[in-house]
Amino acid sequence: MAIEIQPITQTLYDQDYYLWLRTTINQLRTSQFSSVDLDNLIEELEDMGRGQKRTVKSLLIRLFEHLLKLTYWNVERERNEGHWKGEIRTFRREIKDELKDSPSLKPYILEIFDECYQNARKEASDRSQLAIDIFPAIPIGSLEQILDENWFPEYNHNHHGKPD
Repeated sequence: MAIEIQPITQTLYDQDYYLWLRTTINQLRTSQFSSVDLDNLIEELEDMGRGQKRTVKSLLIRLFEHLLKLTYWNVERERNEGHWKGEIRTFRREIKDELKDSPSLKPYILEIFDECYQNARKEASDRSQLAIDIFPAIPIGSLEQILDENWFPEYNHNHHGKPD
């Protein structure tokens, strides 16, 4: 019987994702384990983990980018400081929420920390039209610092914030 149900369920996955999801939940709740479309269920669970990692990575890059603009883009700071600080607060809160839901993501954040910082340097340089060298090659703060809602790097007043 299970052999006949499985192809139907797999077809259901392709035809009506939401109905497949409801059916799978119902099968699990009622212990119809032999009927569960395991291949697609496993794939969905793996995708959920990858999605959470992508979310954290994106938030970390955006957080770094806004910290860099706030710290080094002097000519735009006065006009944009409030907006940038608001964005920084939002990204910090969202990263903390992800870590609260999944504390095991913290080692992953440390693993991608430098890569995200380098991506943020490039994005900050692109958006500000400032030379990438204006933004330090080494991260401007530790993970604890950048997630601390009261921490901001000291503003750098050595650069005029004008494109080269």
